[in-house]
Amino acid sequence: MDLHDLIELLPSGAVLTDPDSLVGYRQDWARDPDAGTPLAVVRATCTADVSATVRWAEQRRVPVVPRGAGSGLSGGATAVDGGIVLSTERMRDIVVDPVTRTAVVQPGLLNAEVKRAAAEHGLWYPPDPSSFEMCSIGGNAATNAGGLCCVKYGVTTDYVLGMEVVLADGTAVRIGGPRLKDSAGLSLTKLFVGSEGTLGVITELTLRLLPAQPRQSTVVATFADLTAATAAILAVTGALRPSMLEFMDGVAINAVEDELRMGLDRSAAALLVARSDAPGAHAAREAEIMVAACEKAGATEVFHTEDPAEGEAFTAARRFAIPAVERIGPLLLEDVGVPLPRLGELVTGIAAIAERNRVLISVIAHAGDGNTHPLIVHDPADADNTARAHRAFGEIMDLAIELGGTITGEHGVGRLKKAWLPDQLGPDVMALTRRIKDALDPHGILNPGSIL
Repeated sequence: MDLHDLIELLPSGAVLTDPDSLVGYRQDWARDPDAGTPLAVVRATCTADVSATVRWAEQRRVPVVPRGAGSGLSGGATAVDGGIVLSTERMRDIVVDPVTRTAVVQPGLLNAEVKRAAAEHGLWYPPDPSSFEMCSIGGNAATNAGGLCCVKYGVTTDYVLGMEVVLADGTAVRIGGPRLKDSAGLSLTKLFVGSEGTLGVITELTLRLLPAQPRQSTVVATFADLTAATAAILAVTGALRPSMLEFMDGVAINAVEDELRMGLDRSAAALLVARSDAPGAHAAREAEIMVAACEKAGATEVFHTEDPAEGEAFTAARRFAIPAVERIGPLLLEDVGVPLPRLGELVTGIAAIAERNRVLISVIAHAGDGNTHPLIVHDPADADNTARAHRAFGEIMDLAIELGGTITGEHGVGRLKKAWLPDQLGPDVMALTRRIKDALDPHGILNPGSIL
C-alpha cells in the first residue's frame, strides 16, 4: 500500500517503514508468537497526529494497533499483518495543578514519571503496577492497570477524571474533566478505561492526585505451607485494610534470592509483605495486628519494621519477582483473580494444575484483593513442554471462572485470553460488548483481534 499520503499528513520522521525498525514494535512483553508484521509504525506527537493517522486508516480499512511502552502482558499491542502500529511513546507532556490536585498528561509518560511530577508538588498518584518504572500511563488506562497498593487505593479507573480520545473515524472528543464530582451524561470515561484500544485511542488523561502517602510500617512473614499463608491473608483483610498485602511462593522467593541475595528464607513455601500507612501511631498499631494475624495463622517467622528503607527493600523484592522467575525460563503470564474467600482454593488448585501437567508454576499475588499472577515457566523449543504449559494456562483460567473469579484483574484480555472471555461473561454480555464495539468502530479497524 502506498504510504505517501500518510507520510505527508504527519511530521517528518513520524512514519517508520524500515524492516529493522518495525521488528521492535511487533510484540509487547507477552511475546505473542503469532504477532504480525505491520505496514508501518506511526510515532505520534500530538492528538492531531493520532486523528490524522486513524482517519487515513479508516478510509482505507487498515487496522490500527495502539501501543504505549510495549510492557503489556496479554498481547494487547500485538501487531497485525499489513496494519499500522500507532505508538504514543513521543506524547510526553504533563501539567500538574496542585490547587485542584489533578494532572493533565499525555499517554507516553511512564507511570513513574507521573508519580515524580506529582511528588514535586507534595502529591501522589497511587496506581503502581510492579512495572511502574517502564509502563506508560496511556497503557495503564487502556488496561485499567492496578498494582501493589490497590488493595486500599483502587486501580487506574478510580483516578481518571477525564480524557481526550480519538474515535475510529478520526474524531477527537473530550470526556469528563478536572471536576471531582460530575454526573452529567453517561460515564464514558469508565467505558474507555480498560477498553484496550478497541474503542478509541487515548491521547490525554486528566488524573486525580492525592496528598503524599504517609510513612508506612512494614510486616514480612514467612510460612511453611500455602494454607497457612492464605489463612493469614484472610485474617489481615478481615481486621483492617492494609496499604499493601503481597504474596510470593517458594519458587519466587528462591528466584528473587538468587538475584538480590537479601537473606530470604529459601525453605519457605510462601512470603507475605504487608504495609500500613495509617496516620500517626495508627500505622504501628495496624502492623501489630498484622503481626498477630500472621503468628496465629502459623507463620514460621515474622519481621516488623518502621524503617522506610527496610520496608522498601522488601517491596522492591516483590516487584522484582516476575523478572527473577523469568530468568529460569520464558513465561506464560496469568492474571487471574477470585473473591478473597476463594483465594486458598485458587492457590492450591494452581499447585495441583502444575503437578498434573508437569510444569513449573510460580504464584505471586496482590493478595489483599485476590489478584494472582501465576507464572508458567516453559521451553518454547520443547513442543511437549510447551503444549503442557498452554494446557495449564487454560486450566488456570477455567479454575478462576469456576471459583467466581476473573481471567484478568489488571493486565487486560488482549489476544492471549480472549478465548476464555465468553465463559466468564456469558453470551448476553458478549453480545452487548460486540454491539458497543460495532457502534464505535463499525469497520473494526481498532486493535482487531484483541478482546473480541
